[in-house]
Amino acid sequence: MVPLPARRALLAAVLGSAGRRRLPRHHAPAAARPSSGAGGEPEAEGSNRATALLRHLLLKLRATGPVTVAEYMREALTNPGQGYYTHRGAIGETGDFVTSPEISQVFGELIGIWYISEWIATGKPKAFQLVELGPGRGTLTDDILRVFNQLASLLSKCDVSIHLVEVSPKLSETQALMLTGGKVQSNPEDMSAYMKGVSKTGIPIFWYRDIQDVPPGYSFYLAHEFFDALPIHKFQRTEKGWREVLVDIDPEVPDQLQFVLSPSSTPATENFIQPEETRDHVEVCPEAGVIIQRLACRIEKDGGAALVADYGHDGTKTDTFRGFQNHKLHDVLRAPGTADLTADVDFSYLQKMAQGRTATLGPIKQREFLKNMGIDLRLQVLLQNSRDTATREQLLHSYDMLMNPKKMGDCFNFFALLPHHRLVHPDKKHKPESKSPLPPVAGFGELLLK
Repeated sequence: MVPLPARRALLAAVLGSAGRRRLPRHHAPAAARPSSGAGGEPEAEGSNRATALLRHLLLKLRATGPVTVAEYMREALTNPGQGYYTHRGAIGETGDFVTSPEISQVFGELIGIWYISEWIATGKPKAFQLVELGPGRGTLTDDILRVFNQLASLLSKCDVSIHLVEVSPKLSETQALMLTGGKVQSNPEDMSAYMKGVSKTGIPIFWYRDIQDVPPGYSFYLAHEFFDALPIHKFQRTEKGWREVLVDIDPEVPDQLQFVLSPSSTPATENFIQPEETRDHVEVCPEAGVIIQRLACRIEKDGGAALVADYGHDGTKTDTFRGFQNHKLHDVLRAPGTADLTADVDFSYLQKMAQGRTATLGPIKQREFLKNMGIDLRLQVLLQNSRDTATREQLLHSYDMLMNPKKMGDCFNFFALLPHHRLVHPDKKHKPESKSPLPPVAGFGELLLK
């Protein structure tokens, strides 16, 4: 294991390097997705597709009756013909929402440092897979790969590979262009991946539709703004007990949708509401629970770690379901297929669904995590290496977007899954003096760079 001072020195070298800094991605970054509410106007573009998806949903509702919010979200976001992510998924200043990696390269660099830090802390295994769930445009992976390239001498004896779990054909094309320059092979033989390529720095990259298709092995998992887009079930407490919130046709406006309550309890009501629940309105994402279970099982068996960054709460919020279009709040039931739909992640539920297979850290606020990772030092280095006022203003503006409690600093949280032995030595109880202290987990405690 690399001594802690040496580990700090390596991380300080990355934070303190001028790097190959790209030009700012936006002259003025668009606002991040707000944390609650509804409303907004649909844009004209895509209205035909919205009409097609709405027609499909109206026919379905007339034939089968109301559907769960989860089924509605699944149709609106991933319908093969007209779903938002399968055919649009507009990220960035010209899209419907902007994410932290699109705002500043520093965000991805610090995530890359986190994984290298954990790799060093666990004895520098000879190989690791970086697995990103829902990689967006590929910007975050691109920034992480640049950090890996800066530390190429450290990683020279390690077999690194990138594995992207992406259901959107359009977004996978965008990712391939950014990460490989478009040099990819579709449908590779004898593989569960539907596409493969090589990064500009020579690291193999594979694309999958499901996390279960990713090969087993020591892996670092990354889920940035992934869980908030998974389908949720909504429940309302009534005088007659818990009822599920459903989506149905508005009888007064036959071509519009509305929320209704189930007349009696549903299977989801019976299975997903905890007996000790005190809130009157609850959102549950069973798909998130299944994925966390799979990650926990993999980490327990093969080692590694998972880092989750997302909007969220610790089991305290109620109605967080909302839509976004052109960086503005959008009515979730209007023009399905043309807007991003999202709900805050319940981190207490994720923690519960890990089922003790792994240790969990967090959630902690984004500003705390990034500060612990050394964002202030990284900002100062970039400012010192900036030759023009516009770039310096952009760097300060991006920093404010990421760290300001009223912007992204407090509404985003970081959460991690780690093997139990990463935090507690297996023989600590029997021989408390036999092992040297374990390195602290970067980000969740201050990363000392002295």
